[in-house]
Amino acid sequence: MRYRMILTAGALALALCYDSLAVNAVAAQKKRRPPAKTTAARASLNAKIRRFAPTVLTADVSRLSTGDRRALAKIIEAAKLMDPLYLKQVWSGNPALLARLQRDKSASGSARLHYFRLNVGPWSRLDGNEPFIEGVPGQKPHHANYYPDDMTKEEFNTWVQGLTEEEKARATGFFHLIRRDAASGKLRTVPYSTEYREFLEPAARILREAAGLTTNETLKSFLSKRADAFLSDDYYESDVAWMDLDAPIDVTIGPYETYEDELFNYKAAFEAYVTLRDEAESAKLAKFSGYLQDLEDNLPLEARYRNPKLGAASPIRVVNEVFSAGEGNRGVQTAAFNLPNDERVVKEKGSKRVMLKNVQEAKFKKTLIPISRVVLAPAERSVLSFESFFTHILAHELMHGLGPHNINAGGDGETTVRKQLKELSSAIEEAKADITGLWALQYLMDKGMVEKSMERSMYTTFLASCFRSVRFGITEAHGKGIAVQFNYLTDEGAIKYDESSGTFRIDESRIKQAVTKLTREILTLQAEGSYAKAKAMLDKYGVIRPPMQRALDRLSDVPVDIEPHFPLAQKR
Repeated sequence: MRYRMILTAGALALALCYDSLAVNAVAAQKKRRPPAKTTAARASLNAKIRRFAPTVLTADVSRLSTGDRRALAKIIEAAKLMDPLYLKQVWSGNPALLARLQRDKSASGSARLHYFRLNVGPWSRLDGNEPFIEGVPGQKPHHANYYPDDMTKEEFNTWVQGLTEEEKARATGFFHLIRRDAASGKLRTVPYSTEYREFLEPAARILREAAGLTTNETLKSFLSKRADAFLSDDYYESDVAWMDLDAPIDVTIGPYETYEDELFNYKAAFEAYVTLRDEAESAKLAKFSGYLQDLEDNLPLEARYRNPKLGAASPIRVVNEVFSAGEGNRGVQTAAFNLPNDERVVKEKGSKRVMLKNVQEAKFKKTLIPISRVVLAPAERSVLSFESFFTHILAHELMHGLGPHNINAGGDGETTVRKQLKELSSAIEEAKADITGLWALQYLMDKGMVEKSMERSMYTTFLASCFRSVRFGITEAHGKGIAVQFNYLTDEGAIKYDESSGTFRIDESRIKQAVTKLTREILTLQAEGSYAKAKAMLDKYGVIRPPMQRALDRLSDVPVDIEPHFPLAQKR
């Protein structure tokens, strides 16, 4: 009996021991398990990250000479410096926040860092710039890091009125920041070359090294002159050299677009695109350059607003991207661009259109085809075409260079559309390039210069692409510009909505007239420099209406864009 009691006591002690261990294990597990709120936040971030489909972007370097392959490595090295530079331009708190995120090795920290890098900042660009990291401003600063945090638009405008013409040009120009004098508190300009010296001096040195490696004279000239511009803030000569660039390596590097300056659209952000020329496709599209003056002469716009003589050079380059940086690699990826933005160069030399073919192919396959299966009427889905997608993007870039740029706006005298429309100019310009691109392709089809068989495919592919672009968010210039077009064309009866199926189609009997009408309205308000008309148009049409929102809600499983990975850059 006693023996059994001892056994029972031992068993009881053992049981109590196991109970104690179990309690401790559960407590330890609870301690290790992240709070439900943290888990939910990480899941939400990972869902946002999945909207960007990982995509390898590269190109064949075997045809490059030994010197050009070595030059390419140097160019990529210089381009990488545009990332930390642009990081500072977006928000003054970015560098410190990045350092903090890099120290956090948790799963949630990894997700935050990943999404921060995608957006180049703590605001989700696809979600109306809402913050996804605690402790940052609730609203993404419209002034970015180009102006003092405490400066108002009224203060800036009053200050500018008291400046000389030379000082005013710097204050409203691309390449000078606005800072507050520490002693007096008054506003002053600071050159980019001074503010960003830590990045621009090494970038200039590396570009000169690359220039010494290539035997292509046009590439050598551009790299050398762009290196000089980084240190002088005078980009004119290097922009002209970029226009003349004719080399297997096609590189764009420097301060160009003004989208990040949501206060005035005055200040340029640094970016880089390192690409390799697609000779066959470039030759195929070169013919479009010869049509530009004819298109300008026939724009649906009063003749007095047209340009009787465009700049002589309007080259078109089809390229494959091997690396991008700065504003060229944040959020939604650029499919094509039209540069330079300096009105002097555009007036004298025209502008160059660069088509990023491998980027466009990736977008078409990974986003547009899946979108079409949801938003297009069944009979329209087979009409979707990469050729139409590619050609309309080309037309979009061509039309950036046409229409009003340098204008006379009443009492303001000689000025530019950009300066008159201020923060509205980017969205209006993107809408103009899109809709005028459709008008231009229709004009060329009617003239027999483009295959008429593309007509139906062009409009249907554009319709599907409206949903692709508006998913970028209507706080972004391209997305807002698309919303304007979609709603305008819908109101004109050119886009039809089937409520029972939730799908859309083009009304072929109305689309051409509606496209011409909207083209005329946008070009006219640009020619007049009318801020009031631009605002009225964006306020009325630059919104997401219920039918479009219902369609967008059904696209939650479709990637919004791509997240590029560059194997050629990783090797270096």
